[in-house]
Amino acid sequence: MHELAICNSLIDEVGRVLHERPGHRAVSVVVRVGLLAGVEPGLLSAAFPLASAGTAADGARLVLEEGPVRVRCPPCDQEFDVKSNHLACPLCGNWRTELRSGDELLLTRVELESQDSKHGSAAQELSHV
Repeated sequence: MHELAICNSLIDEVGRVLHERPGHRAVSVVVRVGLLAGVEPGLLSAAFPLASAGTAADGARLVLEEGPVRVRCPPCDQEFDVKSNHLACPLCGNWRTELRSGDELLLTRVELESQDSKHGSAAQELSHV
């Protein structure tokens, strides 16, 4: 199950974020998963608590956001959101489209909370990790 290896990589990134912010703990880990990423969201969700136990991400909630499948049609020079099982251009039917999104697996945000105060929390935005 490669979802466990993915969780381990996510936890490593959370550890780096927390290393830069002493005195904080991770509350949630937000990941954008494209429909064509080759990842089973249910398995990823099930593996995360097991992989995070005793780590920097222990107790954090994994939030999965579904990313759209988007293609570009070269003849039409247009981009479209399409179904994951139908990547052809909806205008001209061209099947040689270019995938623009839908295969990504991105850690987009780690929400942190100060360990000193349960009242204040801060979100750490991460770009393409």
